[in-house]
Amino acid sequence: MEPKIHEDLVYVLLGEGDKAIRFLIMSIRKMNFVTTGDGSKTLYNAEIGECYHSTHGAVQESKHVFIKTGLDHYVQKTGASNVAILEVGFGTGLNFLQTADFIRDRSFQVDYVGIEGFPLPLTTIAETGYNETVDTSVWSAYFDNYEAALQQEMQIHERLRLTIAHTLLMDFQTEKQFDVVYFDAFAAIHQPEMWNDAALAHVAKFVKPGGVFVTYAITGNLKRSMKSLGFSIEKAPGAPGKREMLRATKL
Repeated sequence: MEPKIHEDLVYVLLGEGDKAIRFLIMSIRKMNFVTTGDGSKTLYNAEIGECYHSTHGAVQESKHVFIKTGLDHYVQKTGASNVAILEVGFGTGLNFLQTADFIRDRSFQVDYVGIEGFPLPLTTIAETGYNETVDTSVWSAYFDNYEAALQQEMQIHERLRLTIAHTLLMDFQTEKQFDVVYFDAFAAIHQPEMWNDAALAHVAKFVKPGGVFVTYAITGNLKRSMKSLGFSIEKAPGAPGKREMLRATKL
């Protein structure tokens, strides 16, 4: 199933036939950058009515929710030397960049798969300013391999692989099983189809026993859904601007 196309946004095709990728081109009317509370930028999508990251601080949210409470928690708990990460809502690649920077001086390996129905063009990635938030080598490796990673798995460096699956969540399929899930979809009030029982069940089937699911949100419906899917639930301290967030571990 092809991702839904919004007629009032602008797209460009890269490649031909089955290999063609439809990139979302930033429209001044529909998308613009916003400076967040920690000085880093995020992208506001007027079509959805929400920013890609927290306006209280895009980078600090990424580090707190996904790195500290997700990846670092999992590695500290399990001592894993190989970690498979699935991100729902790859967007600008901020969470990938923070992950790549985090593992730069550590010994474990990461296989990273991001799901993104509407990839941003490289010109927009370049405008994020995220090159200033990570080591130069991390940014260069991401920027140089971004478009290729939409076509195939790319070896970013010797301990990090990246694949960006250009598909809607419910159409995503893989034989891989994941240790950590970064669930970074737009909020349920704006994109409820990403948070319903069917969507969460689809994600849950890719998580290994003992695997960790983290997201910036926490609601009664989300907790009930994850419990029904065989996860234990934890309320973890939220990033600035949110009191709590959800961490769930597959039993």
